[in-house]
Amino acid sequence: MRLRAVDIVDVFVYLVVLGLFTQFFPTVITESFLVSLLTAVLFKLALEVIAVFKQRILERVRASRTPARKTLNAALLLVLGAGSKFLILWLTDLLFGDAVQLGGFFSVTLLIVVLMAARLGIRLLVDGKRPRDGSA
Repeated sequence: MRLRAVDIVDVFVYLVVLGLFTQFFPTVITESFLVSLLTAVLFKLALEVIAVFKQRILERVRASRTPARKTLNAALLLVLGAGSKFLILWLTDLLFGDAVQLGGFFSVTLLIVVLMAARLGIRLLVDGKRPRDGSA
């Protein structure tokens, strides 16, 4: 696994978004810049893993031959969507404890939506095209 420039840019975008959420949402708290940076790295790693699973499930939905299988795989996609927020909350609590508070499910959902939108916006600005990995 190789570190690419786009990965560094993603972490910086996540860091800026997290900083803005910390400033404007009282339920989102990070104790220091270093903790915010490490949280942004955690977001990058977690969202990349989640994107891989999402892509695999989407491929299974497209490849499904029966309505029952298609429905089951679509349901898995919904479970992944909701479960990923809980996973991020749990990982953040496990690694950082009280040093980082992301609020609850809804603030984390909004945070992740804004993270992904900011990531897409920066990639469109820099590359002029959508990312090919399908994660944004």
